[in-house]
Amino acid sequence: MASPQLIFVDGTFAELAQEMADYIQIGDQVKPFLEKEQNEEALQAIVKASNFLNSVPEKEFTAAYNLLIHLVLQAKEPKKYLPTVCGNLLKPITSSPTHGFTLASGALSTIFNLLEVKNPLRYNVFLQIVRFLRQHGQFELMKPRLKNLDLWFEEWETDEDDQRKLLVEVSDAAAESGDEEEAYHYLLKAIGTFDRDDQEEITSEEAQKLALKAVRSAISSPTRFDFQDLRALPSVQALNDSHPVYAQLLDIFTEQDLEDYNDFREEHEGWIEKEKLDHEKLQRKMRLLTFASLGASTPSREIPYDSIVKALAITPEEVELWTIDVIRAGLVEGRLSQSKRVFLLHRTTYRVFGEKQWRELGTRIDQYKVVVDRLTAVVRKAQTDVEAQREREQQEVERKLAGVGLGGQGGGERRRGPQKPRTEDDD
Repeated sequence: MASPQLIFVDGTFAELAQEMADYIQIGDQVKPFLEKEQNEEALQAIVKASNFLNSVPEKEFTAAYNLLIHLVLQAKEPKKYLPTVCGNLLKPITSSPTHGFTLASGALSTIFNLLEVKNPLRYNVFLQIVRFLRQHGQFELMKPRLKNLDLWFEEWETDEDDQRKLLVEVSDAAAESGDEEEAYHYLLKAIGTFDRDDQEEITSEEAQKLALKAVRSAISSPTRFDFQDLRALPSVQALNDSHPVYAQLLDIFTEQDLEDYNDFREEHEGWIEKEKLDHEKLQRKMRLLTFASLGASTPSREIPYDSIVKALAITPEEVELWTIDVIRAGLVEGRLSQSKRVFLLHRTTYRVFGEKQWRELGTRIDQYKVVVDRLTAVVRKAQTDVEAQREREQQEVERKLAGVGLGGQGGGERRRGPQKPRTEDDD
């Protein structure tokens, strides 16, 4: 968003109010109120006519709105007037079609930043800012501020209903901009504001509507493969009663396979099309999830081509393409062995981790233990062989040295050579 503008004003409230009234052409109407010191009535008339500012020359827009904002913030109850002012800024700036967005966003930011940090009115202004950016398709400009939401809710002492209202607005803005991840994230946060211990609240029409929206978003997303956080929400669990077919479909995407999905389609023939879900996208996603499950349930870490063909209901020629897709999705890691016609699995993603997965993990740990024990035995044997060989070599060296020594002593006293005749120099 545009940077907030600083406001520099000089004069009493009556002088500034009269100046603004004259500017928006209601000076005669406001003057009697100011003469009787009826400032609230004067301000009410000014704010009511303030939509006039949307048509003032572009170069005068910021100064005019700054004066209006100053007057409103001097009121005893600014909250009476801010909705009208913010509402006007959400309307077209007719005097500047090109720069209207920048001018209006600057004015909205000014209002927000001039309010005290802990002033609850900031919530209302920020809600209007979100709606304004959504209206103009500028969600990216909003994102840097969203990291402060939790802190702001605490500072403003915002109740759960208002938190949910703003979070849903943010989610919708993200969805309309094409940012599915952010849209889903804030939708789940909105659903999380329902009291999980209040059965009436989590089964309310609003709660079920948002839960259903989240389920549709999750199963339709081409990049979302983990549904545990979604299924853990009480409002989503309540769909078992209010929308059992959707609950069944979510269970399939959470932990079941392509065969279960196909059975679901047969059981509820035409339901997917009626709900305007894309069967091709859902089927593709289920194939990827099934591949991940196949990898997680294969102790040998080698998946034969035939197993992939059967589980994914594809032809042998398609195995390589689906393997590439599932690796790109981040669900598995590994490589194909064309010679052995197997997929060599290095890592896989567990879609759920329950009793069955613990048993599989226990089996693999036992297998690894056997392998490690064998390796340990091989290493120990090699160490023993090396030590034995070293000992034999040492003994051989000692034997040879002993042989040399014995040979020198066996000849008796060594013979002396002929003595050299003495000479006079020897003395």
